[in-house]
Amino acid sequence: MKRRRVFIISGAIVVLLLVAYLNWNKSSDIELITCKVVKGPIEIKVHTSGQLEAEKSVNIVVPAELSGRNVGIYEIKISDLLEEGTVVDSGQFIATLDHKVIEEVLTKAKEDMELSLVALQDAKMDSNLTLSNFRDQLINSTSDVEEKKIIVAESAYESPSVIKKAEMDLEKVTRKLEQDKKGFQLKERQAKSKVDRAALDLEQKNQKISELLKLSDALTIKAPKQGMVIYAKDRMGAKIQVGSVVSPWNPIIATLPDMTRMISKTYVNEIDISKIKNGQKVKLSIDAFPQKELKGEVMAVANIGQPMPKSDAKVFEVKIRVFDFDPLLKPAMTTSNTIVTGYYNDKLIIPSDAIYTNDTLKFVYIKKKEIIRQIVDLGNENENYTIVNKGLAEGDEVIYTEPEKPDDIKTVGWEIYKEQKIRIENEKRKLLESAKKEAVVSNSGAVETGKGTLLTK
Repeated sequence: MKRRRVFIISGAIVVLLLVAYLNWNKSSDIELITCKVVKGPIEIKVHTSGQLEAEKSVNIVVPAELSGRNVGIYEIKISDLLEEGTVVDSGQFIATLDHKVIEEVLTKAKEDMELSLVALQDAKMDSNLTLSNFRDQLINSTSDVEEKKIIVAESAYESPSVIKKAEMDLEKVTRKLEQDKKGFQLKERQAKSKVDRAALDLEQKNQKISELLKLSDALTIKAPKQGMVIYAKDRMGAKIQVGSVVSPWNPIIATLPDMTRMISKTYVNEIDISKIKNGQKVKLSIDAFPQKELKGEVMAVANIGQPMPKSDAKVFEVKIRVFDFDPLLKPAMTTSNTIVTGYYNDKLIIPSDAIYTNDTLKFVYIKKKEIIRQIVDLGNENENYTIVNKGLAEGDEVIYTEPEKPDDIKTVGWEIYKEQKIRIENEKRKLLESAKKEAVVSNSGAVETGKGTLLTK
């Protein structure tokens, strides 16, 4: 019993000593993973996902007759539609617009035309009746003047008072005749104006009917040339389909893309957009055909960013021209784009995973006689490696994993940090000066000429 107890105690002591040894060995002899700084070529790339579309295309739009001034139809539904992706010849059916709307408006226009025709006839009858009455009145006034003239002539040998009265009567009827002539001319102009307005209204109603009939004949939309039909999006961002509404303000129904000249439209985040320039080479692959590799180049970079859906991040639109033509390529196919933003032939490079940062510094850990923390000045980077401008030399051994007690490790390279700080301050000062100059020019509107300063405001 006593012997068994001693054996158990001895075994426990051995186990405790073994655990203590293993823990001491683990804490005091951690293996550091390192790599050497090398000099060589490095290619800087930006990877994006894009979507194919034609660089140029022909739009299939609503009939021009829909924009007619007298038509009065501001939107119309699509009642029939060819299947998207169909390859069509010139003149082939694409879509049909709703005839019902045209028929309703045409019926109403014909009714309005009948009313306008009746209004014109009424205006002519009123004019004839009114002018006839005024003509009779004018004839009577003329007769009165002739009668008074005879009386004046016959009273030549009468007393002065009789002569005077005859002359006054003649003057009175003469004045009335002049008033009746002016009244007749005014009524004649009024009657003519009324008839002209009625005739113009009838002409407009007839013009509207004519335009509606032309629009009715144009409701069948046909392809202007050969191509593959790709439907546009409506004002809500949905694909055009049967029942979709189109209008002169949203006229595009479909496009016929030029399949021989394709582009990939992609979006680059605001961190990488400064690296993207027109003319940079691009390698593209099609998700639907992973074995195919195409070549291209950046053809356009947006100056204004836009929010990424469901995110606070900003992205910038980039268009990439695809050099290679392949009949398998179709609009809306997804592409994987590798944009080569820079190539450096002879640079010091280290793995990006070996770089550490804090609020103000970028540094690496170097293994020499002792481990030190080296401040570095870095350049461009790709997905794996970063260029080192200052702080390291070829062959230096950089540590991947952060050592124990990093706060106790000596930091060197403060002169590099000072240079970076001065450079940043100089860049800020230049930007501030440039902004001030632009503000002065904008406020004063001054333009320098060969003969002095010309104020444009």
